[in-house]
Amino acid sequence: MATISRSFSFHYGDEPTRVVRGRVRLPATAAGPLPWVLVLHGFKGFMDWGFFPLLAERLAQAGLAAVCFNSSGSGIGADLESFSDPEAFRRGTLSRQLEDVERVRSLARSGELGPLAAERAGLFGHSRGGGLALVHAAEAGDYRALVTWAALDRFDRWDEPTKAEWRRAGKLSVVNARTGQVLPMGVEVLEDFERQRERLDVLAACRRLRAPVLGLHGALDEAVEVACLRRLEAALPPGGGSRTRILEGQGHTFGAVHPLLAVTPALEQALNETVAWFARHLAAEGARP
Repeated sequence: MATISRSFSFHYGDEPTRVVRGRVRLPATAAGPLPWVLVLHGFKGFMDWGFFPLLAERLAQAGLAAVCFNSSGSGIGADLESFSDPEAFRRGTLSRQLEDVERVRSLARSGELGPLAAERAGLFGHSRGGGLALVHAAEAGDYRALVTWAALDRFDRWDEPTKAEWRRAGKLSVVNARTGQVLPMGVEVLEDFERQRERLDVLAACRRLRAPVLGLHGALDEAVEVACLRRLEAALPPGGGSRTRILEGQGHTFGAVHPLLAVTPALEQALNETVAWFARHLAAEGARP
């Protein structure tokens, strides 16, 4: 099935330098309201990293729209590829990311991003984006299905000496292993988490979910330990149709790199399961979860 893409962007009126840039991938022959999936990238990620464009393409080929975007705190600039806005990265708190997600969701539901069916939405997140997806879905309450890859089960992953130095310096230096670039993460990121600790409790959010979750995780994940998946699984409501699976021999991205040079068997399997999950839960009309 042929697909097309439509770009979108918006600024925050009270903060003109804060910008969200995104893209909707959808079937070229779409005539009516489409089921759609909101796609969330992870920490130091962006919508065109590695497997994300392929995921969006596969969703569109299956008759679903994929709504992808770079969060306003991603640090990615107008070229959609480079970390050319370190000041935005410095201010990229979890609360601001959730605000971005809700703003994009509202645009999609309003029809401004294309012929999307407001009540037939799914949510995908990778790594920290997976944790954010779980929190956002619990707050929104009306997604029909979720998929997470290598999702965090908690956002507080800093030890006390790191937090102390972070507070002293006012920032934490973050190295992008791919580019070698050092990015500053402001102390406001830590302070925001501490103020919003209850809201940002991923496991508590899981307990409130109404939509079925497919959780995939690599057994050899070097960035987010596989035990996170087991804790998420234990927190999901029993009897809700959720499913989790560990991909043996796989790491954090199921073999994907940036740019994506090849699709590994594990990545192909994850893509197929993800698209099938959303097609099953979103494509048919029916009652909300």
